[in-house]
Amino acid sequence: MKTTLIIGAGGVSRVVVHKCVQNADVFGRIVLASRTLSRCEEIKSELPHGNIEVAKIDADITDEVVKLISTYQADIVINVALPYQDLTIMDACIATSTPYLDTANYEHPDEAKFEYKLQWARDEKFKQAGIMGLLGSGFDPGVTNVFCAYAQKHYFDEIHTIDILDCNAGDHGYAFATNFNPEINLREVSANGRYWQKNEDGIGEWIETEPMEIKMVWDYPEVGEKDSYLLYHEEMESLVKHIKGLKRIRFFMTFGESYLTHMKCLENVGMLSIKEVEHKGMKIVPMEFLATLLPDPSTLGVRTKGKTNIGIVADGIKDGVRKRIYIYQVSDHEKCFAEVNSQAVSYTTGVPAMIGAKLMLEGKWSGEGVFNMEEFDPDVFMDELNKQGLPWQIKEL
Repeated sequence: MKTTLIIGAGGVSRVVVHKCVQNADVFGRIVLASRTLSRCEEIKSELPHGNIEVAKIDADITDEVVKLISTYQADIVINVALPYQDLTIMDACIATSTPYLDTANYEHPDEAKFEYKLQWARDEKFKQAGIMGLLGSGFDPGVTNVFCAYAQKHYFDEIHTIDILDCNAGDHGYAFATNFNPEINLREVSANGRYWQKNEDGIGEWIETEPMEIKMVWDYPEVGEKDSYLLYHEEMESLVKHIKGLKRIRFFMTFGESYLTHMKCLENVGMLSIKEVEHKGMKIVPMEFLATLLPDPSTLGVRTKGKTNIGIVADGIKDGVRKRIYIYQVSDHEKCFAEVNSQAVSYTTGVPAMIGAKLMLEGKWSGEGVFNMEEFDPDVFMDELNKQGLPWQIKEL
């Protein structure tokens, strides 16, 4: 029997555990570990018939993760902890020769930096350990990478432009809340935007924009027209390396006026700062303090209604003829909660994490080193999306 170690016990983890139990023939024994053991116990209690054990872990300490992996003899580590902890968990997997998977790229806790550089730098060590590391097996990054690879394989000789479009039209009833970790969410949204394109000399370069500087209105199927803002998102960093003929790639996400107004007010008074300040003789980080005041994202599922729509629009050439396609996936918050006790933002991240791990354990995606999603055959992943609760659609535009 396989042993699957899942590190982290937030909303995404809840989905991953539920879906692994649904596919118990592949995942076998599940060990769920977190700094907060009560969260693990809560998730375990939702699945009384699952083969689940719980453990306490400080994932900031590599030696603790090494000990945990060794104690349970894990066959794979699914990292759904904070992105700050990617490197310590990866290093523990190298030390124990254990395959690794995560859903988001490493972020330094003291800097608003989102990049794969330090994870890609571990490629040689993963090869020496004879193991595979799969980066960004969520939805975006993750499924969006696979959508691009699928379009490249089946619809184009060359893809010239890609727009990644992320719409969450869910309503949780709060004046202001984030659908995933507040620190990660607000750092991502308040950072400068960036997109990649080739200049007149055919050299690719990153173009930086002010936060929310570029807006477009997109008509999302089953949702409707929504204001969509250009952000930087990590999947672009790998896609520019692997998509043939690419001339430009951008990422857009929807935000309502209420969210943007609240965020701007918080930014103006310094609440989005990640630098320590002194308050009544204590050192605090404003962003961390704000996160304690906001609703816990894992509690939003029961009150969230509406849908998400995430996809890609690809434009390019096939047999000398220009074509443009839209691949997208629509999820319903209430249906997701009915299945796994989580809203659709967690669901659309957790299901692809399970699928990536499933393909690794089954040997359908394999290799030695560190990989991004678009480097593997997209067809088996696309098939699993349909089977596991994330059916997708394609339109020619």
